[in-house]
Amino acid sequence: QVKLVESGGGSVQAGGSLRLSCENSDNPYADYCMGWFRQVPGKKREGVAAISSDGRPNYADSVKGRFTISRDNAKNTLTLQMNSLKPEDSAMYYCAARWPGPCIVDVLRANVDSGYRGQGTQVTVSS
Repeated sequence: QVKLVESGGGSVQAGGSLRLSCENSDNPYADYCMGWFRQVPGKKREGVAAISSDGRPNYADSVKGRFTISRDNAKNTLTLQMNSLKPEDSAMYYCAARWPGPCIVDVLRANVDSGYRGQGTQVTVSS
């Protein structure tokens, strides 16, 4: 059974770093996509990063070169390393898994409600 629990959010100054983690209670070596999306109240949800079961990443243009997604299939954990953070990165970040369709951020954004998601962790970046 898929249950996702995020951790690692917090407050940081612009230029700083944060590392988000997501624990998946499903069986190890789960053969499906996982990823992260973010949302600010009143704004559209944004797919941030996705990663296939064999480790192929996909990123939103807004985070390329700054964020790195990885997964440990044996431990069934997902990580998002966020560097060079900007105030516009401030949002609630959610872990997602097993959405229908390809393992890319645009599909994650569109289809996450048909998959699984965690409760979210807040990231705040001050200027």
